[in-house]
Parts: sequence; C-alpha cells; structure tokens
Amino acid sequence: MSARQKAPNPPIWTVRGTLSRRLYRLIAVASFVLLFGAWWGVAANGAVDPLFLPSPVAVAEQAYDWATQDNLLADTGISIYRVMAGFALSAVMAVPLGLYIGAYQPVRAFFEPLMEFSRYLPAVAFVPLVLLWAGIGEPSKITLIWLGTFFQMVLMISEDVSRVPMSQIEAARTLGATNSEVVHKVLLRSAMPGMFDTLRLTLGFAWTYLVVAELVAANSGLGYAILQAQRFLQTDRIFVGIITIGLIGLITDQSLRFLHRRLFPWTKK
Repeated sequence: MSARQKAPNPPIWTVRGTLSRRLYRLIAVASFVLLFGAWWGVAANGAVDPLFLPSPVAVAEQAYDWATQDNLLADTGISIYRVMAGFALSAVMAVPLGLYIGAYQPVRAFFEPLMEFSRYLPAVAFVPLVLLWAGIGEPSKITLIWLGTFFQMVLMISEDVSRVPMSQIEAARTLGATNSEVVHKVLLRSAMPGMFDTLRLTLGFAWTYLVVAELVAANSGLGYAILQAQRFLQTDRIFVGIITIGLIGLITDQSLRFLHRRLFPWTKK
C-alpha cells in the first residue's frame, strides 16, 4: 500500500466499532427528532386526550408562562442546589471509603455487607425518619438525595479500585512502596478514570431522587412543581418539569464526558 493510500474505514456496524464524532452527533440528533416527531404526530391526530398527552406546542406555551410568570429559573436553581449538595456529600464520603474497601480485604469484609444491605433500602421509606431527624428544611432534602446515592457510589468505587491490575501493585512493591503509597499513588491514580465515570453515573441517580426529596415539606423546586401540577391535572406543566430535569441531566452528563476526555485522554472515552 502506498503512503498516499488510506486504509478503508471499517463498517459502522462492526461490533465495538467506531463512529466519527460528526456521524455520532447526527445520529444522536436524529433520535431526538424522531422522538419529538412521534409525540407531535400522536398529539396532532387526536388519538390521545390532551389531558393525558399535551401537544409540544402546549408544553412550550406552559414553559414560557412558567418562565415568565411563575419563576421557572428559581425552581430550577433550588433543585440544582439540592441535587448537587446531596451528591457532593455522597462523593466526599464515598470516594475514600470505596478506595479503602477496594484496597484492604478486612475493610471490605466489614463494610461491603452493610453497603449491600443498605443499597436495597428505598429512600422514600426514610421520609418519616428524615423528617424526625433533620426537620423540614433543606437538610432533610439533601439527606434523602444522599441516601439514594451514597451506598451505590461506595460499592461502584470499590469495584473501580478492585479492577486495577495486580501487576501494578506488585511492581510498586518491588520498588519498595509502602501500603499507603500503593493505595494513594497506584490504586487511586489508576482507578481515577473509572471513579470519575462512577461519579458521573451516580449524579444521574441523584436527579432521580429529586422528586422524592421535594416531597418533604417543600414549597419550591422542580419536583415540588411537578407534584403540584399532578394535583391540578396540569399535564403540560408536568411535561415541562420532566423535560427541564432531562435537559439539565443531559447537559451535565455531556459536560462531564468532555471533562473526562480532557483529564484522561488515554482512555479514549
């Protein structure tokens, strides 16, 4: 093959194949266009009562009214604060604990069964206890989001640490590294790309617990607004709240993906 000739691109349907960034974006946009097109078509032909499925136009009008008259921006801001506060609290506690669970078997034996047991407990069942312990202010909402994310995060981070190849640990020991140096200079650094992905995924969990958190004596926030809209059968307002949460989640997720590529370029994520 001459230097000017290029190898043919593999077909896009190859298992674990690759796509150009441009083609990936085109397909991603097409998925949203098809979704909203189907929604528009079903709503336009009158097959479903607007009470159950409002049209995209009705939802857009409700979004405008909410933004200009009922302060959608303030509701969005308070919800972002609650999610980020609960998520940050989980991360600050889960990262070191998950690191040591993945590093030391006695720590794993002590904590892992507790984490496995706790992660199956539904956060909504803790609402009465959280009200009793934390009151009806912001701490109760942040606590519920913490309950929904912390235990999963610990276990996922410990698995990220456990996947670090043993050969790296043995090489560090051969060079005279202490246990502390192995943990902080080998395990932590090698597991960082996986741990970053774990944090990105569990941030999504935090958003799913937002509505549950805002059940707790809230008078603001997107989750509270969705629940209020349900009481008055304002389906279009429910759609606005759900779409807003989805957009925030999508923007956050893509931002973290971009940051992952910048921080860990060798992973080619």
